[in-house]
Amino acid sequence: MHRIFKKKQILTIPNLLSLVRLALIPVIVWLYSYEKSYYAAIGVILLSGATDIVDGWIARHFNMVSDFGKILDPIADKLTQAALLICLLSRHSLMWGLIIVFAIREIAMIIMGLVSIKKSDEVNSAQWYGKLNTVVLYGVMMALILFPSIPDVVANIMITGCGVIILLSLVLYARFYIRFLRNMKNTEMKNND
Repeated sequence: MHRIFKKKQILTIPNLLSLVRLALIPVIVWLYSYEKSYYAAIGVILLSGATDIVDGWIARHFNMVSDFGKILDPIADKLTQAALLICLLSRHSLMWGLIIVFAIREIAMIIMGLVSIKKSDEVNSAQWYGKLNTVVLYGVMMALILFPSIPDVVANIMITGCGVIILLSLVLYARFYIRFLRNMKNTEMKNND
């Protein structure tokens, strides 16, 4: 775990872009909740998403992938998502259910990730179902922001579908971590023989 926090692993362009995403969260909340400037909020969300894509591309193409970045990047994503869910709560009461499902998933992911880091001294990268979860979540949130007069029944179907994807992602990640830890245990047993 000590190697995650080495200076050269922290001070990278991808990590600075993740910090920019964190700094954009209050701007998004202010534009949505106080200014009611939904198109401007969408613009900042898209900028945040662009920095996420760019930081991943830079990290992979210029060999700047770091364990610290593997932790910071999802934190920036999850805090942005949580802020948007809370903002949307003012218009969609069913969002409470989605916030609860989101919180359960994220708490479980933190626990599974920490157990994995403790056992292996490695940070696992996001899996395809985690990325699908992110795309669906942002898609639903952006649609709800862009179309404030969307009928409640349509909004509720979108919110429910998003909740199902979040739960599916949680189940698949739980399976991934169980297999990962089981494989580590089997490898350790073979090495000890």
